[in-house]
Amino acid sequence: MNDAAFKVLEVLESHDSPLNGEFISNKLGISRSAVWKHVKELITMGYEITASHQEGYRLKKSSNRLLPYEVHKKLRTTFIGNMMRYYENTTSTNWVGKQLIREQDAEKLHGLVVIAEQQTGGIGRLGRSWVSPKGGIWATIVLKPKIPIDRVFMITMAGSIAIARAIRKEFDLGALIKWPNDIYIGDGKVAGLLLELSAEADRIHSCLLGIGVDVNVSPQDLSAIPNSVTSISAEVGHDVDRASLLARILKEFESRYLLLESGEYESIVREWKSLSCTLEHRVRINTLRTTFEGDAIDIDEYGALIIRKDNGKIERVIAGDCTQQ
Repeated sequence: MNDAAFKVLEVLESHDSPLNGEFISNKLGISRSAVWKHVKELITMGYEITASHQEGYRLKKSSNRLLPYEVHKKLRTTFIGNMMRYYENTTSTNWVGKQLIREQDAEKLHGLVVIAEQQTGGIGRLGRSWVSPKGGIWATIVLKPKIPIDRVFMITMAGSIAIARAIRKEFDLGALIKWPNDIYIGDGKVAGLLLELSAEADRIHSCLLGIGVDVNVSPQDLSAIPNSVTSISAEVGHDVDRASLLARILKEFESRYLLLESGEYESIVREWKSLSCTLEHRVRINTLRTTFEGDAIDIDEYGALIIRKDNGKIERVIAGDCTQQ
């Protein structure tokens, strides 16, 4: 995306009345033909701009795309999201993140956010496909964590808390967390996370936290998904500002991530528990080795789910599918 075009956009946004090309060209030190070229670029990005010889240019409506420019206007973080990569269409944002890490030092990419309008090969847990049509938030946060490797699942916990809190604050919807990585509103799944780790021994090289939120996604686009799903727009009855929601998610995540890096693990566990829809419910657990049922009674200091099985035995589940009965 052309930064010069967004300079033109900034000028248009700062005035309610129409502006002629000469005013904008003098303001930015560019030619009037360059102004027209950048206005056309902005229109292709989804901005509604009127142009006439008599009045000049006027911004009528902002783009509904999840452009970094729009997210940055609302972003209140110190490092998460300061760098962004935007794609109209890609296989998956986690795949882009992997490519970037291969090409650059993960330390320099720390906090970068990859955004896509649509994913053609979105991946969920256990290699499952993730339906990612236009209108959602499909993003990946690239991280170089400074936490012990046995605490790495807590990054997913921090992300889950961030999404649930953001939805609650932006829309007053009762979003809750289903272990290990899903966000629900009522009986419908509205978001999920996928953490991919590159590490050796006890050293973390990099992490990719994939985030998927059904925001302005129609029920028809989700009808192929077998499980109960919902979207923000379906819950509130109208499309919402995706840029504001993503900015809020990134802010909420950064504050919890900084707690992790400072060793404040208990506060993350405590907040996760307060937002859980899994604890104190009967669940069915499927792992690679076994399947069993029981009551979800707790989550430990590392994020493992604690199950009291029907025979009274306590089982600690680190990874697996959890179905609530």
